[in-house]
Amino acid sequence: MSRIAVIPGDGIGQEVIAEARKVLDVALPGYEATEYDLGARRYNATGEVLPETVLSELDEHDAILLGAIGDPSVPPGVLERGLLLKLRFEFDQYVNLRPSRLYPGASTPLADVKPGDIDFVVVREGTEGLYTGAGGNLHTGSSAEIATEESLNTRYGVERVVRDAFERAKRRGGRLTLVHKTNVLVHAGGLWQRAFNDVAEEYPDITTEYQHVDAAAMFLVSRPHTFDVIVTDNLFGDILTDIAAAVTGGIGLAASGCVNPDHTHPSTFEPVHGSAPDIAGQGIADPIAAISSTALLLEHLGRADAAAAVNAAVERELSGRDAGAKVRTAEVGERVAADVAGQLS
Repeated sequence: MSRIAVIPGDGIGQEVIAEARKVLDVALPGYEATEYDLGARRYNATGEVLPETVLSELDEHDAILLGAIGDPSVPPGVLERGLLLKLRFEFDQYVNLRPSRLYPGASTPLADVKPGDIDFVVVREGTEGLYTGAGGNLHTGSSAEIATEESLNTRYGVERVVRDAFERAKRRGGRLTLVHKTNVLVHAGGLWQRAFNDVAEEYPDITTEYQHVDAAAMFLVSRPHTFDVIVTDNLFGDILTDIAAAVTGGIGLAASGCVNPDHTHPSTFEPVHGSAPDIAGQGIADPIAAISSTALLLEHLGRADAAAAVNAAVERELSGRDAGAKVRTAEVGERVAADVAGQLS
């Protein structure tokens, strides 16, 4: 029996996770779910973000399904670093997985691009780089203030995420693009390039290429159909995946997984959109990103059949919508869950 920890979180996270669970109920019957009250409400009430006792409990699960974290009542960085980044670092979720596909019915700002033209995945390193928190401030608030932010990269950390990307490219039967900035960031970029080249020798059938991050950002807009699998560092991946979301229907449709490929700790699956407090409680948030995240969760747990059923149901849901039509959160969840149930019955 699979054990899933559920963290609805803040704002619309509560609403979209309720619909994702409807889908998970039919796609993974018999799973055991434990819900955790983590986020702004708990922080404001107790001052706690992620207590060590709760972290230990989460570690006993097979996966974590998360809604959204963030609220204007909490200072920036408190929940992000104290909860989201803590989960990634403590559970060694070194692959941040972001698939990007233009579904029928989803809009794109790009001209002459059709559904099916965009279908790639970004493998973003998740536990190193600029997000480790290395650095600091001197003379804070004065005209002489100094701020440093250090990017930490290890051969071990880079090589394992690169190898994961090669495996995904192998399964997709496609090609792999390394994205960095080796002409300026010669130390970190050089490490990434050397690790990439060394691992590439083990995958002679995979076509590889390198692009500077600024060029990749441009090409994600001008020719996104040329990408299949992208591997990159933490910060560059953060930026590029938002561009990818923008050209495939918007961040409201974007799913993600913070993955521990070795299954030594649980992986976290969550929609990329924020908590959207301005529309919370109105029942109009689109739960598709949360539902698509359950497909990533199912695939991670080895349920490829169920994951495929969820993805097919999502495609039918989106293709059946009228352009610009408003959605009702619960209705979307019910339609997708019924579709998945029909496929798996």
